[in-house]
Amino acid sequence: MQSGDATADSAVVWSRADRPGRLWVQVSRRPDLRGGRRLRGPVVTPDGDFTGKVRLRNLPSGERLYYSVRVESLDGVFSQPIMGQLTTAPARRQDVSFVWTGDVVGQGWGIDPAYGGLKIFESMRRRRPDFLLHSGDTVYADGPLTAQVTLPDGRIWRNLMTEAKSKVAETLQEYRGQYAYNLLDDAYKAFVAEVPQINQWDDHEVVNNWYPGEILDDARYGEKRVDVLARRAHRAYHEWVPIPSASGPVYRKISHGPLLDVFVLDMRTFKDRNNDVTYADPKRGLLGREQREWLIRGLKDSKATWKVIANDLPLGTVVPDTPSGQEGVAQGEPGAPEGRELEFAQVLQAAHRARVSGIVFLTADVHYSAAHHYDPARASVQDFTPFWEFVSGPAHAGAFGPNALDGTFGPNTAFIHTPPVANASPAEGFQHFGEVRIDGRTKALSVDLRDRDGVSLWSTTLPAPR
Repeated sequence: MQSGDATADSAVVWSRADRPGRLWVQVSRRPDLRGGRRLRGPVVTPDGDFTGKVRLRNLPSGERLYYSVRVESLDGVFSQPIMGQLTTAPARRQDVSFVWTGDVVGQGWGIDPAYGGLKIFESMRRRRPDFLLHSGDTVYADGPLTAQVTLPDGRIWRNLMTEAKSKVAETLQEYRGQYAYNLLDDAYKAFVAEVPQINQWDDHEVVNNWYPGEILDDARYGEKRVDVLARRAHRAYHEWVPIPSASGPVYRKISHGPLLDVFVLDMRTFKDRNNDVTYADPKRGLLGREQREWLIRGLKDSKATWKVIANDLPLGTVVPDTPSGQEGVAQGEPGAPEGRELEFAQVLQAAHRARVSGIVFLTADVHYSAAHHYDPARASVQDFTPFWEFVSGPAHAGAFGPNALDGTFGPNTAFIHTPPVANASPAEGFQHFGEVRIDGRTKALSVDLRDRDGVSLWSTTLPAPR
């Protein structure tokens, strides 16, 4: 079981059964569940892969709550309860803490208990965060596993294998199996049972660097139409991830009291082609008109001290796709905005003109950890307010980097942690998560960039904007 999108008065609880049955959830302020409420959930069936969600409502704000999930079979027999907990968002000014990362089970590195499995999730759990912001690549549907991988020093990495992880995902059932695989890990299961999630999706939930309308040139795939694969992946994602909606785009805002609004972007569903990134049309880009206007309006209307923009693709880091194309926002030249940069120039300029303060970008995707400061004094664009973008990940995947920075928005690297070789295994230690803490008294925002064991590699504290 797992939970997600916890607000000041609601949360989503997810579970899966091994047969048709009805979900029942009990929730209480007490670990023994005494005095709690019992909620009747949906009947889970093979059509939904026996997964189901229950939306908890009218919850107390800013509290750690305890819940149990049971399944009632169609002949009236109840399963044993499994226990979980979650923290609701505050309604008043109080401390907020959360972690973020991305990129799970990528580049052929699966679960090997001898190397701690998905150990980083245990390190994050020990921080006792209010929630996890998962910055995308929640699974690697395009990254099959092999039973063994020989490490550079001769050691053997032995992957836990399943049928779904033995090939690239194409069918709905194969996409479902990507999420089921991660839940085989004890550290991962313990984490998601205690910490509510805010999930994004990026490319590897479908296929590497995908965009709508793409036709694959990849011999591993029988189905070459990415739109067909994306529909199947989208359904599996919504079945297996604890987010509220059953369909539709995944961009949304989640408020955590007067100190924090989280703007969760979808930089994949509305994306234009990767092989044409130097156009001059500001109506194109990664977000699409509706989401772009939603973001600008939301930033202007937000009364929160801090506005975290969760961008699953980094802003100023160059992420090549093909020799003539780019995967991310940056198009690779330091001059005036072109291509997708025009879209974010519009967002930043609109926020600046409306005197929006406290914007922080959080991202993953590039498989290393970094802190980048953006300043118009160094940029080709002058009318925006300086801001930070913090990068973390991978959670459990090959480590890479560093990538080049595009100077259009004036980024400067304050910290970076990358491996000496590409695709370094999780055994080498270059796995990362970030931690954000907002002080309820001073309203200052602190960031720690941590390694797989939870050790802080770099930190900074941003004073509350005036």
